Amino acid sequence: MKQGFYGILPFAVGAAAYGFAFGILAAQSGYPWWGVALMSLTVHAGSSQIVAIERFGADGLVIGAAIAGIALNLRYLGIIASLSALLQEIPLWRRLVAIHITGDENWALTLARHAADPAIGAAFLIGSGLTMITGWTLSTTLGALFGQSMPDLASYGLGFAFTAAFIAMARAMWRGLRNVVPWAVTFAVTVLLVKAGVESAYAILLASLVGVAMAALLRRRQKKLESAS
Repeated sequence: MKQGFYGILPFAVGAAAYGFAFGILAAQSGYPWWGVALMSLTVHAGSSQIVAIERFGADGLVIGAAIAGIALNLRYLGIIASLSALLQEIPLWRRLVAIHITGDENWALTLARHAADPAIGAAFLIGSGLTMITGWTLSTTLGALFGQSMPDLASYGLGFAFTAAFIAMARAMWRGLRNVVPWAVTFAVTVLLVKAGVESAYAILLASLVGVAMAALLRRRQKKLESAS
């Protein structure tokens, strides 16, 4: 567990930077600092929290913000499924803790380390997850406290922090040229849906499903070609 706790530190520092920016945005959207802290501790999903706050700022409806966040967070069903082999040997309560503190960064790092050393598993995932959720909660809370007395986020040049964070996560998930077609299809469908008036969170979800279907289709085609040869 200690190995994971310290091994994820470079990623935790990066996440804390845009976590601070998120806390400012949340405070300026009307969230109290303690609400930001509670959200970060219980939701622990940066991209979904950002979308939820933006929806709340747009119409002031909590239910709309929650639905938007859940829609974007559905990708974690696949992430958790990919960890089933690592988590099956630990008690249920530890498994639930591991699931809650799993994020994009410690998930990707754990799988990468596990591929190099099969002995690395649930303990590394939990340790790295504890680092990430601690850093995320503290940075977003501090951002919310500062955001109550700061002017518009964009005036400090922090508005791009969220875009940069998404780019960094996408880069970490890049697995080579085989990703080009599914990613391009997802991007194109997202743009078309947004242009058609679909809310961004739902456009991303629907486009992601199309992209996953395209990836599955290409994988099936590749297997047929390999079996034929």
